[in-house]
Amino acid sequence: MTVSPRARARLSILALALAAAGCTTAPRGPVTLNLVAINDFHGNLEPSKYTYTSAATGKSETLSAGGIEALSGALAAWRKEDKDLLFIGAGDLIGASPALSSMWADEPSIEAMNLLGLRLSSVGNHEFDQGRKELLRQQAGGCDSPRPGKACRIMPNYGGARFTYLAANVLDSATGKPFMPAWRIETVKGVKVGVVGAVLQGTASVAVASAIAGLDFIGEAEAINRALPQMRAEGAQVFVALIHEGGHTATPPDQPACNDLKGGIVDIVKQLDPAFRLVITGHSHQGYLCKVDGRVVTQADAAGHLLSRIAVKVDPASGLVSDIDVRNVVMNPELFPADPKVSAFLANVKERSRAALARPLGKLGTPTVARKANEAGESPLGNLIADAVLAATRAQGAQIGFMNNGGIRKDLETSDAALTTNFGHAQAVLPFGNTLVVLDLTGAQLRRLLEQQWQRPSASGATILQVSQGLTYTWDETRPAGQRLVPGSLKFMGAPVEDSKTYRVVANNFLAEGGDNFPEFARGTNRVDTHIVDLDALSDYIAKHPGAGGANAGLAPSTRIDKVRAQQ
Repeated sequence: MTVSPRARARLSILALALAAAGCTTAPRGPVTLNLVAINDFHGNLEPSKYTYTSAATGKSETLSAGGIEALSGALAAWRKEDKDLLFIGAGDLIGASPALSSMWADEPSIEAMNLLGLRLSSVGNHEFDQGRKELLRQQAGGCDSPRPGKACRIMPNYGGARFTYLAANVLDSATGKPFMPAWRIETVKGVKVGVVGAVLQGTASVAVASAIAGLDFIGEAEAINRALPQMRAEGAQVFVALIHEGGHTATPPDQPACNDLKGGIVDIVKQLDPAFRLVITGHSHQGYLCKVDGRVVTQADAAGHLLSRIAVKVDPASGLVSDIDVRNVVMNPELFPADPKVSAFLANVKERSRAALARPLGKLGTPTVARKANEAGESPLGNLIADAVLAATRAQGAQIGFMNNGGIRKDLETSDAALTTNFGHAQAVLPFGNTLVVLDLTGAQLRRLLEQQWQRPSASGATILQVSQGLTYTWDETRPAGQRLVPGSLKFMGAPVEDSKTYRVVANNFLAEGGDNFPEFARGTNRVDTHIVDLDALSDYIAKHPGAGGANAGLAPSTRIDKVRAQQ
């Protein structure tokens, strides 16, 4: 059969087309996916003090690090190297924030993450601080908020997060399904990356009970593994777990492949499906680059002090990961010039906030009232806050004040040589806006409450409550848990506490609902939420007590809590 010239031409064109198509589908070499991770930002729009031991020098380094300007500079520089860079987070982006963010319902921090190009983040326990409704508003936008005095005040048309929060292990109690997305797939350089997020299963112990009503927190590994077949069904090839739970290590934060990681995250990682080669963590506020059962487990400290740079080499055809290289990079503002848009945004927030933050409250007795505790567990700032909440509620019959260390986020500082402190400094100390609850406990309950300081979950150490003036006791760490109060040492106003007598106590609503693993508070009776905010109580106390915090400003010998010293 003869073929016409026109037919031969058509066949030639077809052959060229098929050859071209074959070129586009032919296997190509491994590609490198560049990820950058952040965790526990906590609304720190500005730099803050960061101290760490450098693996490179072996020396302790202290500098002002973090802040959205430095973050923007680093991300801009790295995106010039790889425009497909994926920026992700491991929770607590908001909550426990400085006043610059929290006074505006943390909307500036959400918008900052939008400007920085964040794509995905697991929820953290602090995302639940203001309740389920507020978290959903912060994700979706709008002004229907339980904090009408703060929401939509700096941005009248607050549009919400342009990144997606992930919460695989947070289930709606009514439906048994995740109340937010469990996972998302991001296509990077033609590779489908499945990212799943989870928060610590023990969130109920570190969140206000009413804020998480109607939600169940299941095992982190269980929920993450459950998401794996769903992501595979959608074509995911590489899998990343974002878990807001962490660990601790003595290894420097910039030392790769540490092998001494301890804490709650270790058992979780060991339960994960082998497909998860990369686990990005948070919650423990420590920087590390570790290996657990051959997997890479990272964390980037907190407050934006570090960013984790992660390079994943993968075969796009098979999805086989051949290498994961990780580095923690200190966010030194001097090394990363800011993106002008981010600088302009920060300047606007600061100008809008300036007058409120600078409002003077009164004079302290020392330049800094420290939150660091002495050997017995008592801190100068803890004493001051416990006294302040008691003073604010004496009219409701309160006799004893309590404060949890986890609620004290910063030292209380002064702003001038006259030792004046202002609203901004006080708000940085107590950023949650908790209200004060007055309730009755018997003397026997007081003993049980104090013994609960050492009856903690296995992953956590002792948590010593801060107490107001008038309550004193001695404890002995050599005695078994549940019996550490030295007999006869628990006294109120110098008299032994009587088991059958009723005492009126005050604590913030987080503690009053049994938070921080203190269930005895939740058993208190005659409960009254005074609706007095803890920050207002502290501010009022400072105004009425010039020189506040001075007597115990240093780590002086204990005056309220004492500890039996070991025999030498």
